[in-house]
Amino acid sequence: MTTPFPFTAVVGQDDLRLALLLNAVSPAVGGVLVRGEKGTAKSTAVRALSALLPEVAVVPGCRFSCDPAAPDPSCPDGPHEPGPGARRPARMVELPVGASEDRLVGALDIERALAEGVKAFEPGLLAEAHRGILYVDEVNLLHDHLVDLLLDAAAMGASYVEREGVSVRHASKFLLVGTMNPEEGELRPQLLDRFGLTVEVAASREPDQRVEVVRRRLAYDDDPAGFAARWAGEEAAVRQRIVAARALLPSVRLGDGALRQIAATCAAFEVDGMRADIVMARTATALAAWAGRTDVLAEDVRQAALLALPHRRRRNPFDAPGLDEDKLDETLEQFSGESESESEDDDDPGPDGPGGGGGRPAPDDGPQGGGDTAARPEAGEGGEPQASGGREQSPVRAAEPFRTKVLSVPGIGEGAAGRRSRARTEHGRTTGARRPRGALSKLHLAATVQAAAPHQRVRGRSGPGLVIRRDDLRQATREGREGNLVLFVVDASGSMAARQRMSAVKGAVLSLLLDAYQRRDKVGLVTFRGSAAEVALPPTSSVDAAAARLESLPTGGRTPLAAGLLKAHEVLRVEWLRDPARRALVVLVTDGRATGGPEPVALAGRAARLFAAEGVASVVVDCESGPVRLGLAGQLAGELGGTAVTLDELRADAIAALVKDVRRRAA
Repeated sequence: MTTPFPFTAVVGQDDLRLALLLNAVSPAVGGVLVRGEKGTAKSTAVRALSALLPEVAVVPGCRFSCDPAAPDPSCPDGPHEPGPGARRPARMVELPVGASEDRLVGALDIERALAEGVKAFEPGLLAEAHRGILYVDEVNLLHDHLVDLLLDAAAMGASYVEREGVSVRHASKFLLVGTMNPEEGELRPQLLDRFGLTVEVAASREPDQRVEVVRRRLAYDDDPAGFAARWAGEEAAVRQRIVAARALLPSVRLGDGALRQIAATCAAFEVDGMRADIVMARTATALAAWAGRTDVLAEDVRQAALLALPHRRRRNPFDAPGLDEDKLDETLEQFSGESESESEDDDDPGPDGPGGGGGRPAPDDGPQGGGDTAARPEAGEGGEPQASGGREQSPVRAAEPFRTKVLSVPGIGEGAAGRRSRARTEHGRTTGARRPRGALSKLHLAATVQAAAPHQRVRGRSGPGLVIRRDDLRQATREGREGNLVLFVVDASGSMAARQRMSAVKGAVLSLLLDAYQRRDKVGLVTFRGSAAEVALPPTSSVDAAAARLESLPTGGRTPLAAGLLKAHEVLRVEWLRDPARRALVVLVTDGRATGGPEPVALAGRAARLFAAEGVASVVVDCESGPVRLGLAGQLAGELGGTAVTLDELRADAIAALVKDVRRRAA
């Protein structure tokens, strides 16, 4: 067995270590989400935590880790006889991102059930993690159906398995710890809220600390057992402190003053629901117990807010996580006079050290794209801008995003699970049956019985059960939804540079990005202006990265439409090599004009026909404005083999209004 890296040997990362230790003291805090760049000891610290947890008492032979002092009355391995039980170390169970549903919740032995009539249930990871740690690395990449199962188990403290006529329920209370790199995409809001605390981690910029990190890692790699032995004393001390804090926790007093500070803080930051208040209260209590106190102080409330609120104040995936610490201090000071446990130094912002992963948000207000350096009036609404070598314009802010109509890829795909286009998936409505390829995962019971029934006499059936062979088993085929690669190709040339128009265009693309986030798509961004096109963002699951690139997009110059289309085709070709099952949807945002170089319009048409020849789904968002319209975007959509929509038609409420108007006229 590999010797884990000692928890106390992790250099820096004070907020991460504190959040993990608070959950060890009080599992009711609700777990930890660790966000940060790669190579920052996220996984190392989490894996090291399990060695510090006290041992747990279990019923001998129980696969569901029942507590002998209070066994689960509905345990599938029960009922359990009273007894002293046995003790074992707390487990840390890792949930792989690509795990199946059966691996997570458990599975019925289908062949034994059909052949012998025996309901043999094999527990999954939720049973194994009971009374321990469930760790999900790259939790933001977890499939939606697994996220739903985690949400159910976390909310009810139990796992329910209902399938193939079998109903099993078992306790599943665990400390949920997840790590993620925000560059690879954000987490679903429902699961995000289930994590009690969150911390942001980053590599130190101090040379001395980086040197110490390398020194300890090299020493561990050379001799893991010897390195762990050198830190055994510190590990034992922390383990004893956790035990002492757990014993003190029931005696900690959370006064009315501290409760009012907690409620006022949650109200000031406008967090949704009441879970934040409860988590803050539990965290502040755990902080007091960890410090060896029986009273909750203002500094405990402050630290609890920095750990419990940053991920709950976000209103959309483009908001940066974090808290305004000045606002936090003002709120706490305003209500500090009512705290029964305040001291003379309550005005102190809190204990020295890092701020618990909060960070300061980006400024709310800023210059509107350059103020007096805006586009000249002749490039305004309805006017034909200077398309020949126009100077670069400063970026403009995007208009307010809106709910868009659903854009999808026609046909049925087989890509990663998502919420956009029709696809054959492991989850969804059953549409048929087939022979399994590899291990059987979703049994089609009726088709299996139908395949086995004609052979029962030949096989000498004599008992009540069917005689089932491997060749009889049938896999259910299901239809659900897949996530696509949505590649945005945005015209940033002078013909789009009118500030009001570009603001509306950015608002539309931002709306489509928000829709892509909700539908679990990958996104990419290609822009073209001047004399060339560039990949502003390679395909990624991080829609907030795309939003940031869009916000800083400058405009101006000629319109190399063909270059933009050819660059988009190159991006798709590379992506097909990496992920051939993921279908693409190209969203071209342009007014249809093409300038610069010899025969720009004909060249753009030939580039567009490349997409049509390969059957790539495409949508042209027509940004042409003014009283005289040339209809160039519509012609381009025809050559692409796609459809064209105007900015107004892109709005879902515009479609609804159109339907209402048609119905009213029909009546």
